[in-house]
Amino acid sequence: MSKIHSTAVIEKSAKIGSDVTIGPNCFIDEDAEIGDGCILDANVIIGKGVKAGKMNVFYPNCVIGRNPQMLGARPDTKCGGLEIGNDNMIREFVTIHPSIYHDTSTTVGNNNLIMVSAHIGHDCIVEDKVVLSNNTQISGHCKIETGAWLSGTVQIHQFTTVGKWSYAAAFSGLNHDVPPFVIVSGHYPPEVRGVNERGLNRAGLNEQQQAAIMEAYKILFRTKTPLLKNVQALIEKPGIDENVRVMCQSILNSNKHRFGRFLEASRRKE
Repeated sequence: MSKIHSTAVIEKSAKIGSDVTIGPNCFIDEDAEIGDGCILDANVIIGKGVKAGKMNVFYPNCVIGRNPQMLGARPDTKCGGLEIGNDNMIREFVTIHPSIYHDTSTTVGNNNLIMVSAHIGHDCIVEDKVVLSNNTQISGHCKIETGAWLSGTVQIHQFTTVGKWSYAAAFSGLNHDVPPFVIVSGHYPPEVRGVNERGLNRAGLNEQQQAAIMEAYKILFRTKTPLLKNVQALIEKPGIDENVRVMCQSILNSNKHRFGRFLEASRRKE
């Protein structure tokens, strides 16, 4: 049985699952869906049409699914969707915006930890097992791949991809794509500093896979030959490790755009 505080306001068209806890002064807007076992602490706002899966925890004062921050947008401006998976921990003052397009959605996957005052902009894709630390700010149209860990106050430019199981150090400003499995820090541009060994362990990679990534990192980023030439040499090697291939493909994709942001190619003209 769900527990709903007497001061909570829930629109009639909203759908509430079983065993949901909704605390004081929460507001759930029209056509929103809250899955089984979710917990909404005090003062949580869930916007129109937001779809949240099971066992998510929303801490006080987070605002989920209100309209994006864009010029001319009003509370009644029609926007797209926001879909959230299962088992996410969404801490205090987090904001997540829906898509600016009526036919698409911002998506957040499963088992993510989104810390205090983090922001996920419109039309982003956040996959699974991602950690967004305090005050991390993700602009619109970004993709944060599985297992990425962004430390405190990381700022991310629109259309940037952060590769799986990578790590961005605190105060980094990411204005181009980050390859999988690496550590980056700094800003404009950030620099690759090493391999995210903790991320490799979190990903469950075995010793052979980890050794292949370490060797690839040395070839790609610690030789004096041009990066793209190093990538091509690795890709042409017989029996290349699949994770190394993913690293190389990420770099090739990024270099298809002059600013190093592969997703810029998908920018809609409307």
